[in-house]
Amino acid sequence: MDINGNTKHQFPYKIEFVDDIVNLKLLAHFHGEKTGFVQVGDDKWFFPSKYEQAAEHFYGFEARSSDVWVASFPRSGTTWTQEMVWMICNNLDAQAARSEPLTKRFPFFEFHIFMHDLMKEEFLSENQHPATRQFIDEISKPAYELLDAATERRFIKTHFPFSLLPPSIFKSGAKVIYVARNPTDVVVSYYHLNRLYRTQGYVGDFAHFYDYFERNLTPWSPYWTHVKQGWKARHSPNVLFMFYEDMKANLPKTIRRVAEFLDKRLTDDEVSRLSEHLSVESFKKNPSINGEELTAARILNTDVQGFIRNGQVNSTEKEMTPEIMERIRVWTEENLRGSDFKFPCL
Repeated sequence: MDINGNTKHQFPYKIEFVDDIVNLKLLAHFHGEKTGFVQVGDDKWFFPSKYEQAAEHFYGFEARSSDVWVASFPRSGTTWTQEMVWMICNNLDAQAARSEPLTKRFPFFEFHIFMHDLMKEEFLSENQHPATRQFIDEISKPAYELLDAATERRFIKTHFPFSLLPPSIFKSGAKVIYVARNPTDVVVSYYHLNRLYRTQGYVGDFAHFYDYFERNLTPWSPYWTHVKQGWKARHSPNVLFMFYEDMKANLPKTIRRVAEFLDKRLTDDEVSRLSEHLSVESFKKNPSINGEELTAARILNTDVQGFIRNGQVNSTEKEMTPEIMERIRVWTEENLRGSDFKFPCL
């Protein structure tokens, strides 16, 4: 128990480095990580090496009842949901939303473990402007330190599965919105994201990336365990489970559902205005959302697709060869056998 009377939760999972041979292959493809990768617990959650140092801090983080967390496997509609939540909770103040980056309004709980010390040095050596150097320094710090000091309502993004989230979230009654998206669209978008972020620095082709994804060797994997944990938690009173596919099919309905979960009332006109603000076209033009501050710091590559892509459902992009599509079909069938979980588009 700490000095404030809060119960301290000891991290309950074993952390081990991946096999040496596998690690060397991964480091050859993911240039943003310089040390290696770890796997956590019996589920073998996959993370860069810095997770080992931060695990106790993540798990022991003290949530507040007023917190709102958006959780998902990467590329499942996280950014879309974050902006929706922030706007609903802040009186649809689009001017305020556009004036401050979403990364600041809605901190990414575990981002710092992807900022390897050697990559941070590289970014700093490439940027001499004091404000940019300060930004690099700030995003390299653990978000839990920033959040502990926050006095206003906290909005927190995470890709951690439910089993690795701080137990204090559920004890405090903090709100958690979990978003799931089908694996076909996730893996294509995730491939492009890992090429975009130099902190990941993926340099292989899509076929190799898909193989890592299916073998649970991409950050925050295993994918199926992740989404099934979210699904299992859907009946908890402080959890709202959503499908990305439903968001795409009927955004106004989703906005109303999220507003109700957050104890907010929106008029039809407000729902319409927020729907327009959240459109893919608006997102691509919104500097507070599309990572301009990350591009300026050279954390994002400029010669690959940007952070906000096309947001499609059931992707048929060139990466999805018939062979990989069949592998996804079989993999999905195997992992959903005996489960009541099903994506709306499958």
